Amino acid sequence: MRSPTASRDARRPPAWLPRALLMTLVAVFAGVLVWRALTQLGTVITIIVVAWFLSLAMEPVVRWLARRGMRRGVATGLVMFGGLVGTAAILAVFGQLFVVQLIDLFEDVPALYAELTEFLDRTFGYALPTSDRLLSQLVDSWGSDVAQGVIGVGGTIIGALFILAAVLLVAFYMVAQGPAFRAAICRLLAPDRQREVLRIWEVSQEQVSNFLISRIVLAGIATLVTFGYLTVAKVPYALPLAAFTGIVSQFVPTVGTYIGGALPVAVALSVSPLTGVGVLIFIVAYQQVENLLLAPRIAAQTMSLNAAVAFLAVVAFGAVFGALGAFLSLPVVATIKAVSGTYLRRHELVDSALLDDGSDAAPGPDGPASDDPAGAGSDG
Repeated sequence: MRSPTASRDARRPPAWLPRALLMTLVAVFAGVLVWRALTQLGTVITIIVVAWFLSLAMEPVVRWLARRGMRRGVATGLVMFGGLVGTAAILAVFGQLFVVQLIDLFEDVPALYAELTEFLDRTFGYALPTSDRLLSQLVDSWGSDVAQGVIGVGGTIIGALFILAAVLLVAFYMVAQGPAFRAAICRLLAPDRQREVLRIWEVSQEQVSNFLISRIVLAGIATLVTFGYLTVAKVPYALPLAAFTGIVSQFVPTVGTYIGGALPVAVALSVSPLTGVGVLIFIVAYQQVENLLLAPRIAAQTMSLNAAVAFLAVVAFGAVFGALGAFLSLPVVATIKAVSGTYLRRHELVDSALLDDGSDAAPGPDGPASDDPAGAGSDG
């Protein structure tokens, strides 16, 4: 027969339950604090991520200069200064061209509007308001919104300049103090973990370099194709316009396509409205071909990424992290793939018709057949 004390003890909660509830509450509270901190530090995290990828891109050139006797800090400053001067030169040349063509376009707007008014009146019997009346209506309707937009754009430019300065400063110290920074991290880890960290660092640097190569290739293709179309369409300044479109569309995330296409469209509109519309259609069509066909295939060649994986990575990272995520998605995914290959065990493939692509050679461990006959059974 069970004693009353035993019955009361059976109805009591376990001794570990209060502590478990307390630990759960502390974990939830800590998680909320971390999430709020990450939300508030979104700009700081963005600066660190961009600076890290920029430092990885600069590292090979800085290391090459340092091995030839130049101090690492001086080499870092020289590389960064050269990049800024090159960027400023491109902006100055094409910016001046853009402003000149934009002024010419604005000067031609009244004549274009008069031609449109005459065409609609003659063809459809529809009379548009005069240009003076239309301008007055636009000012009355959107004048205050335009003024607020100009103020907002000014604040955005100041914020962007601050973030750019912060990125350059962090990237400079990451590169100039690169060996010391990596040594400080490795001192906190065991030797085997140190090798893993350095391996990830090396793979990340390699994939960023491959990513830049793919961007340069795409910029070259875009420049050549755009130059061919602008030449056929008899748009003036075809070569500089094509180079501007190719460079900006590849190295400015998301909005680069629209910025790069705005200048040739503006110049083409100064020739004729029909030419401007044709250039706009060409730029939109080429961008779709590049996103769906060219970019995934070039990424597959330079970063060993499947074309479908590369395309889905850009879409997914862009949806979650915005423009910056879309721009950095390919090197991130390529790094993850390369690093995971070190730890994932690969096995020899079974004989199946589903694995046969119709070629004479059997498929390797990553899909198509490889030249290394021992690769199928290697571990990592």
